[in-house]
Amino acid sequence: MLSENDPAPFELVNPDAEAPCLIVCDHASHVIPESLRDLGVDPAHRYDHIAWDIGAAVMARRLSELFDAPAVLAGFSRLVVDCNRYLDDPSAFVQTSDQIAVPGNIAMTDSERAQRVAQIYRPYHNAIDDALERFEDRGINPAVIAVHTMTDQMREHELRSQAFTMCWARDDRLAGPVLERLEAQGDIVVGDNVPYGMDLGEDYTVPEHAMRRGLPYLQYEVRQDLVTEDADARAWAERIHGVCADLVADPELRTVKLYWP
Repeated sequence: MLSENDPAPFELVNPDAEAPCLIVCDHASHVIPESLRDLGVDPAHRYDHIAWDIGAAVMARRLSELFDAPAVLAGFSRLVVDCNRYLDDPSAFVQTSDQIAVPGNIAMTDSERAQRVAQIYRPYHNAIDDALERFEDRGINPAVIAVHTMTDQMREHELRSQAFTMCWARDDRLAGPVLERLEAQGDIVVGDNVPYGMDLGEDYTVPEHAMRRGLPYLQYEVRQDLVTEDADARAWAERIHGVCADLVADPELRTVKLYWP
């Protein structure tokens, strides 16, 4: 399915970094493999929020720099396969996203699905596993930071007031204090699992890679109109780093605790 003109299924940033932290970005890219012919999606929507998390890759790379931590970024659009979904979830191969049809997913064969899983989904998650195993080999329990962004408005819905939303379930070791610190700054509306939350059984990356290992995690969304420009995305990464760097560095907070399953 992939050609020599296509990117790799994942990007590994700063692999030899020393901080006890791993940055992951499931929806870093809007790229669709050449062989899939844009999945039949109008080119105007290829750069829309349905295809990727706008600004997320810039934030992830900046967080990697600030923490001196490795980062794993997905190489292809969520329209090809959503790397933050279980494969039996219908939204893993979405047929309609925010009222936009994805024709290339409607008539997809079992063979085509298997190709996407083998060449895109599995390599990305294997790269995350490999990164976490390198921490384990060094006797380090890392924190996992999952970088996401959210559209400021879904079609036919009101504008979202939340500039930042924390997505968490069961384990609030990082989420709790980061929420408190951002709320105390007083200049933005902060969402606690609103408008999105951590959905166990739907969200894949943090539950399977962090929660199953008992590692602390931070999964968040920043509103996309605030990170459209690279400079703004980097500034948001700096803000997030500022409210959690000391927490991530705390070995007691990073003690393995199994909250799920």
